[in-house]
Amino acid sequence: MLRAHALALAVILLAAVATGRATASVMAQAQRINPDAKTMADFEARVNAYAALHRKLEATLPDLPREATPQQISTHQIPLAQMIARARSGAKAGDIFTKDTRALFRRFLARVFQGREGAELKALIMDENPGKLRLQVNGPYPQSAPLSTVPPQVLQALPKLPEDLQYRFIGDRLVLVDLHANTIVDVIEDAIPR
Repeated sequence: MLRAHALALAVILLAAVATGRATASVMAQAQRINPDAKTMADFEARVNAYAALHRKLEATLPDLPREATPQQISTHQIPLAQMIARARSGAKAGDIFTKDTRALFRRFLARVFQGREGAELKALIMDENPGKLRLQVNGPYPQSAPLSTVPPQVLQALPKLPEDLQYRFIGDRLVLVDLHANTIVDVIEDAIPR
C-alpha cells in the first residue's frame, strides 16, 4: 500500500514537473512520504561506513586462527580498538544513533516491550543486565558486564547489523558494540521504556 501511494505521488510529481506546475506543497508531500525510511537509510549508511572502517583497519592485523585462545583474541582486540579510536578520535554519542534514529528505535522498542510478553522480555534482559555502568563511545565494553541476551523479538524490531557489530543492553541503554574490537560504537540512553 505504501509503495502504491509512493508510486502515485511520484506520477503526480512527474506530471506536475512536466507541465511546470510543481508547487511547493507537492514537493513537500514528496519529501514526507516516509521519514522513517529516510532515517533507516541514514542509519544503515552510518553503520556501513563504520563497518568499512573496521574491515579496513582489521585487514592490517594478522588473522586470528580458527580456534583462537583468549590471549590471541586479546592481542588482536587491543590494537584494533586503538586503531579504531584513533580513526574516530572525535566520535561521540549520536554519531551512529542520530537524534532521529534514537527516536525511531525508541518507538520500535516501545512496541516490543508492550503488554505481558513485553514485560517478560524486559525482565529477561534485566535479569542478566549489569545495570548502570559508565560507558564511553570508543571505549571498551566493560569487562565486568556480561554480554546480555538480546531477545529475538528485539532483534527483529531493529535493523540487521554487519557481522562484526551487535546490539547489547546495559541498564536501560541500547549499546552498539564492535565485537572484534570490544569497543562501544554508540549508545541510546533510555532505550527500554519504564
